[in-house]
Amino acid sequence: MARPNRFYDVRRIGPVQVGSYYDGRGRTKHTAACTAPGCGFSADYTDRPAAELAARTHRCNP
Repeated sequence: MARPNRFYDVRRIGPVQVGSYYDGRGRTKHTAACTAPGCGFSADYTDRPAAELAARTHRCNP
């Protein structure tokens, strides 16, 4: 059974939260996920600046 991700260094940029975690192979990954109801945007990145850029430029579609 897979273990859940433990996020650290979580920051909120508008409605999007950016967090870092270690994947199953010990590599650091970064996730940007929108918390607006009904949006559903989330993406994984290998570097933190890319995740923060995605958070800054994300626009929710109604």
